Amino acid sequence: MATDTNTVRKSIKVPVIENLETMSKESFESAMCESAACGSVDTVNWPGEFGYCPECSFRIARSRRYLSVWFQVCGKDLRATELQDNGRNWEDSCCEFFLAPCPEYYYNMEINCIGSVLMAKGSGRGDRVQVDPAKVAGIIRHASLEHKLYDIQGGSHSWSVAILVPFELVGLDPENLPGSVACNFYKCGDLTATPHFVTWNPVPCEHPDFHRPEFFGELVF
Repeated sequence: MATDTNTVRKSIKVPVIENLETMSKESFESAMCESAACGSVDTVNWPGEFGYCPECSFRIARSRRYLSVWFQVCGKDLRATELQDNGRNWEDSCCEFFLAPCPEYYYNMEINCIGSVLMAKGSGRGDRVQVDPAKVAGIIRHASLEHKLYDIQGGSHSWSVAILVPFELVGLDPENLPGSVACNFYKCGDLTATPHFVTWNPVPCEHPDFHRPEFFGELVF
């Protein structure tokens, strides 16, 4: 697929739901179902190499201090090998959220199906610097699966995972948010039995590459 910098740029407006970060898992899910904005991670950019597309949707909202993304997935296989943060999460059953608070750099947050998070910062694929694990621990998570190892090939598996990220952790002032920021949402599983690389905003490059901020969509605050 040829690179096209004029590709569509999706946009989603982030509603406010007060006190998301203090809610129980059940109250959080109820509030997100009722009031969050919704999107689908369903763009297959490389059908010749990786045509499989699991069902993957997300809901997004914010409180005054936290940005919340809740992924819901149904698809083949189930793999979770990273029990700690900042591991090789992209090799597991994984959802990802990339956010650029400014044009100079972006954060990648990669969340496996049990809620382990990899977080790094940089201007592109080649200069990623992992965020201090003590700071990554400040991300609140809600996962439907038990936090343990999984390696199941085949079958259909439904799961969900949410992250609530402090705005300060992604370089944003919660008292002075910009009108919008660039972002993208992804679903992958490099070492699952059915590898796949699916995106929210299209990524029209030749081979799978999520680290392409020129193809990010837009979050509107």
